[in-house]
Formats: sequence, C-alpha cells, structure tokens
Amino acid sequence: MGYLYFDYTYLIFILPCLILSIICSANVNSTFKKYSQVRNTRNLTGAQAAQSVLMSHGVTGVTIEPVAGNLTDHFDPRTNTIRLSESVYNSTSVAAVGVAAHEAGHAVQHAQGYVPNKIRSVVVPVANFGSKLSWILIFIGLLLPVEFSAVVYIGIFLFSFSVLFTLITLPVEFNASKRALQTIESTNMLNGEEYRGAKKTLSAAAMTYVAAAATSVASLLRLILIARRRR
Repeated sequence: MGYLYFDYTYLIFILPCLILSIICSANVNSTFKKYSQVRNTRNLTGAQAAQSVLMSHGVTGVTIEPVAGNLTDHFDPRTNTIRLSESVYNSTSVAAVGVAAHEAGHAVQHAQGYVPNKIRSVVVPVANFGSKLSWILIFIGLLLPVEFSAVVYIGIFLFSFSVLFTLITLPVEFNASKRALQTIESTNMLNGEEYRGAKKTLSAAAMTYVAAAATSVASLLRLILIARRRR
C-alpha cells in the first residue's frame, strides 16, 4: 500500500497541480505589477472605479474601504463592504481599476441574487467544517486496520465539500470579472489599451482559481484511489 504523502499518486495527481499553481501565482503577481505602473487617462482611483460599477448597476448601500496588505481585495457580503488593498484603493493604475471593478462585481452579484453566489454561501460553512475535520479522519482511518476504512471514506466525503466549494467559486469569479469588464467598457472607464491591461490582470487572477480547483479535484481523486487500494 502507498503512503498518504509519499507515493506515486502524489507525483501523478498533486505535483502537476502545484506547479500550475506556482505558475499562475507568479503570473498574477507579475501582471498586476506590470499594469500597476500604467495610469489610466481618466485618473480614476480603484475606489472610484468600484463606486462607478455599483452606480451603473443601481446598487446602493455598499461601503468601500481600504484594507491592509497586497492583493487582499475582497467583498464581504456579511457587512456589504468592498475592501480594497493599499495598492488598489487610492491607486489610479489600470490594474487597480480592474481589481476594484471585479470586487464591485461581487457586490452586484450579491445585490441581484446571483444563483451560484447563493449556492456558494450555503456551501461555505459545510466546506469550512469539512476541511478542518476531513484530514484528521483520513489520517486516523489510514492508521487503523482496513476494517475501519469507513473512517477514511467519511473523511473523504467531508473533504468533497471543500472541492465543491472551489468548483462553485469558478463561475462566481468569472462572472464577477465579466460584469466588471462589461461595465468598464460601457462606461468608458478605460480606453482600448487600458481596457486590455485590466482584462489581462483579471484573466491572470482567474487562473489562480482554476489552479485551486484543479488541485482540489486532484486531491480528492488521489484520496479515493488510496482508500480503494487499502481493500
């Protein structure tokens, strides 16, 4: 029987995904850095861009505030708040406009009741619970005699909710970027070259979610294979 961390299944399922994740992470950082040095001709800040997206969709009551860190931008549906990182909130770069518009896209999703977003919100607590308990059960189950394989399968079942979360996240993230880019274009926030820069920034960020989903699916398949090999 192979081992959980040191067998050929790791090389087949996990290593390629880790390499993809590293490449995607490096790409999003380099792309963001590149277009952070390109100022938009309208001199819009990230905060102003986010507000413009909200206004274009008739969404009100959303707070926009700065948050510490780099690429820590996010929308918090619990407080209906868009939090933009220091490199986005007051920046007039093309990258800042793209990222801020994307987060505003999430706020629009929330306001309009975008179905995949609702599903993700329902899955979040189960996924969080499953991710914390699943690996403990899987590890314990693999140490127990094969007669107790049910413990491993319960752990795998709980882990599958984390995988489901990463898969549901994909349409949510892609749709937020689509909304952002459509609004940027329709309101002429950015000109042709600037728009393409914002699109490249958001496309690079989207690929990190694809890599995360691929890693989760590969991990699930690997765990199922390891569990089956114990029989």
